[in-house]
Amino acid sequence: MLNKASHVIVFWVIAPGLALSAHAQNVMAASALIEAEQQHGSSGTSIEPASTPVPMLMTEHGAWRLMLHANAFAANTQQQAVSERGRDAFFSTNWIMPMAQRRLGSGRLTVRTMLSLEPATVGDRNYPELFQQGETAYGAPIVDGQHPHDFLMELGALYDLPLTHNTLLSFYAAPVGDPAIGPTAYPHRQSASEDPIAALGHHQQDSTHIAFNVVTGGLTYRWARVELSGFHGGEPDEHRWAFQPSPNGHAIDSVSARLTVSPTRDVSGQYSVAHITSPEALYPGENQQRQTASVMFHHSFRVRPMAPMSGMKIGDMAGMDMGAAATSAARANKSHPVTMNMVTEPRTDLSTTLLWGRTRSLANNGPASGKENSYLAEALLRFASKNYVWTRLENAGRSNELLLTPGSALPAGFSEEPIGHVAAYTLGYDHDLALGAHLLAAPGAQFTVYRTPQALRSIYSDAPTGEVVFVRFRLR
Repeated sequence: MLNKASHVIVFWVIAPGLALSAHAQNVMAASALIEAEQQHGSSGTSIEPASTPVPMLMTEHGAWRLMLHANAFAANTQQQAVSERGRDAFFSTNWIMPMAQRRLGSGRLTVRTMLSLEPATVGDRNYPELFQQGETAYGAPIVDGQHPHDFLMELGALYDLPLTHNTLLSFYAAPVGDPAIGPTAYPHRQSASEDPIAALGHHQQDSTHIAFNVVTGGLTYRWARVELSGFHGGEPDEHRWAFQPSPNGHAIDSVSARLTVSPTRDVSGQYSVAHITSPEALYPGENQQRQTASVMFHHSFRVRPMAPMSGMKIGDMAGMDMGAAATSAARANKSHPVTMNMVTEPRTDLSTTLLWGRTRSLANNGPASGKENSYLAEALLRFASKNYVWTRLENAGRSNELLLTPGSALPAGFSEEPIGHVAAYTLGYDHDLALGAHLLAAPGAQFTVYRTPQALRSIYSDAPTGEVVFVRFRLR
C-alpha cells in the first residue's frame, strides 16, 4: 500500500509543477497583519505570524496571479500498547491548494480550493493513533485512530476591500470552508508542518476547518481583527469523496466569533468562541460550545540569498513587494495595496504554537456535566537550510468512548463522559532532499511517548508509544 500511495502522491505533487513557471527558493511572507490577510496563504481566514514563510509555485495568466501549495506524507506508523489497541499501518496524509487572485473594483478577489487524496490513501477510514477519537468509520466511533480528510477540503472565495491605509474589510464565502474558530488548523500551520499525524486535541481545537456553507465577515485595523462566521455545524460524514449532507442538512445553524491580534510581524494571537449545532453524527441533537485561545511565534535567524525568479513580470504585478522600500511606497498609495511580499527562504527559523481548546456539551440546550480541555505546545526549528527538528507536547481530555472496543458500534443508551487527560510527548526529525527545481522530499521519523490516565491503564499500560517513519513531499 505504501508503494501505491507514494507513487500516487509523487505524481500528484510533481505533475502540476511541470506546467508552471515558478521560483525555487523565494517564499511568500508579509510585514504586517493586513498584508498577511491579503495573501491568504492558509485555510479559511486563519492567520499565522506575518513573517511565516509560505512555499509555493507561482505564475501569471492575464490579470490573474496563480499559486499552488502542496504537502504530502507517505508514512508507516507503529502504535504500541499492551493490548489489541496497538496497530500499525501504511498511509498517506496530503493536500494540494490551487489559488488565484486578481484586482476587482477597489479590492482584490481570491478564489481557492483545497483537495486531498486521503479517502484513497488512508485505509479502513482511519489511520492508527493511540488515544485519538472523533467522527466515525463504518458507522462506529473511531477509537485510537484519526479519520481522513475529505477530498474537497475547501472551496471558497475571498474579497478584501481596503477602506483606509490601515483598515481592511474582508468577506469569505465557501460551500466547504473554514469558519473563524481557532488558529490555523494543524495540517496548515508552520509549527506542525513536519508532523505527519493529527494533534490529539484536534476535536477541541480546530476540527471545524472543514465545514459546510461558511460565510465570514472581518474588519482589521492596524494589528487587530474581529470576525464573525455563520456555518453548518454538522461535521462531514465518513463518505469523503462527495459533498454529503449531514443528518440535519446543510443549513447555516452555527455561529463563531474570533479576535486576532498581531502586534509584531513575528507574533499572532487569537481568542475565539463558537456555538456549534449537532457536530457529531453519533450524538444528533447535542450541541457544543467551543472556546480556543492561542499564541503563535515565528522568527527567521538566517536567510538564503535571493533567488532569481523566472516567469514573473514584477513590474506588471501591483502589490509585489521585494523589500522595505517597496512596502513603504505601496503603503503610501492606497490604490496599490501590498498583497505580495517575496522574501528569501530562511536557513534557520523557529515556529511555535501555544494552544488551548475546550468543548462543552450543551445537551438539550442546557448546561451539561461534561467538558473537555486540551493543551498543546508545538515548536519547529529549521537549521542549516535542510534540517528540521520538532516537538509536540499535549495534554488532552478524553472521553469514555476509549473504553469501547475499536470498530464496535456505540452501545444503546451510551452517554459520553470525560474520563481523564492523556499526555503525549513527541520528538521528530527530517531532512530535505531536492527532487528537481520545485519538489522537496524529506525522509524522517518521530517518536511519541504517552502518559495514560488511571482509568485507562489496564487497557493501554502506563506509557504506550507511537513511532512514525515517513517521507514528506512539498512543492516550493
